[in-house]
Amino acid sequence: MAVRLALDTNRYVDLCRGEEGVAERLERAGFIYMPFVVMAELRAGFAVGVRGPQNERVLRRFLMKEGVEVLFADEQTSHHYASIFRQLRAQDTPIPTNEIWIAALVLQHDLVLYARDQHFDHLPQLVRV
Repeated sequence: MAVRLALDTNRYVDLCRGEEGVAERLERAGFIYMPFVVMAELRAGFAVGVRGPQNERVLRRFLMKEGVEVLFADEQTSHHYASIFRQLRAQDTPIPTNEIWIAALVLQHDLVLYARDQHFDHLPQLVRV
């Protein structure tokens, strides 16, 4: 069965920087999903960076590749978000709001999260690589 990966911001940046192993992992994935929050974080960085238009072109090319899809939140996502929020509060392990949205989308769509962000360590129900 093909792996369905959700791509976190830091791993997309790693891909663009040519970090070893990132492109290979993405090529082995059956599908790559980019949460809307990741796109927003990237574009916020583009807006304040010196290479914004160039970075936007690279992102657009990536999003047009076969097997790459953007994930948007819907009503069901909000239920996952609330559950994760409650869990993190009970654990007394808050994480950034954007990371909760990403986790909610990953759980909702039964994806494997490709991230190196330690915030996600507080959510053992996430499958990560």
